[in-house]
Amino acid sequence: MIKVAAGRRKDIDGSASVPCFYGSELRFQREKEGLSMERTVEGSFYGATYLSEIERGHRRMPLDLARHVDRVLGTDGFFERRCEDVRKAKQGAHASYFTPIVEAETRACVIQEWADALLPGLLQTKAYAHAIINSTHSLDLQEEAEAKVRDRLARANLFANPKRPEYWVILHESLIHHPLLPPTEMAEQLDHIAALTRRRRIVPQILPWNPATQAFMELSLMFLDFDDEPPLVYTEGPYHGQILDDPALVKLYRKAYDRLRAAALPPEASLAMIERAAEDYRNANEPR
Repeated sequence: MIKVAAGRRKDIDGSASVPCFYGSELRFQREKEGLSMERTVEGSFYGATYLSEIERGHRRMPLDLARHVDRVLGTDGFFERRCEDVRKAKQGAHASYFTPIVEAETRACVIQEWADALLPGLLQTKAYAHAIINSTHSLDLQEEAEAKVRDRLARANLFANPKRPEYWVILHESLIHHPLLPPTEMAEQLDHIAALTRRRRIVPQILPWNPATQAFMELSLMFLDFDDEPPLVYTEGPYHGQILDDPALVKLYRKAYDRLRAAALPPEASLAMIERAAEDYRNANEPR
């Protein structure tokens, strides 16, 4: 047996939520066996930091890790059985494939996005979010649609922190010039992006149409970098999403993102274009 290292730590309130209850039970069972986090994850594909996030209720446990923990701790399938409960509890109104990204955003130190078809969820106003959800989930009841909108807007609480995460976004110019909303609401949406920019919470760049970037027009990208975790890439369509963490693939997509950024307008010119378009929509004109 390996003794658990002594030291100060934060207690887990298991009554706070289902994930916290799950995490507190994990810590209890691990320490009952006298195992460190390093020894507990030994032989799995995960690190001690990952397990620590689960114990604190900040991260869901993947099914393969739950099975590994059950074997190591002799818990007779308990953590595997409770995985689904935790996943549902953390999911809220988000799609199941997107829930890990919502969790990861809160831990990221840098977020970078390429948006080709829709403005990113972190930047959307209520009207823009409603328009998307009403289009892609037309059979939702009103309360279901409202829950989706509410959870999407809540993600933007990240920007309440004046320094973290650092957020960069490349927007294709069609998102500015081909409005999804009526002129007044589109002006408010662009004003919102401009306000975040002037608060120095985001750095937007507009990518004019360019044949060299045509290959990436069907693919949105989100990159998440962390202090003590490997980086992730996330891409999605209207009804699916995929998380990529293979280092070779992450490297390839990051090079592609760098090429998009090199072809985009500088941040200052991009902000000017966004504000000019907002003013045009306010005056019921076509954006210049």
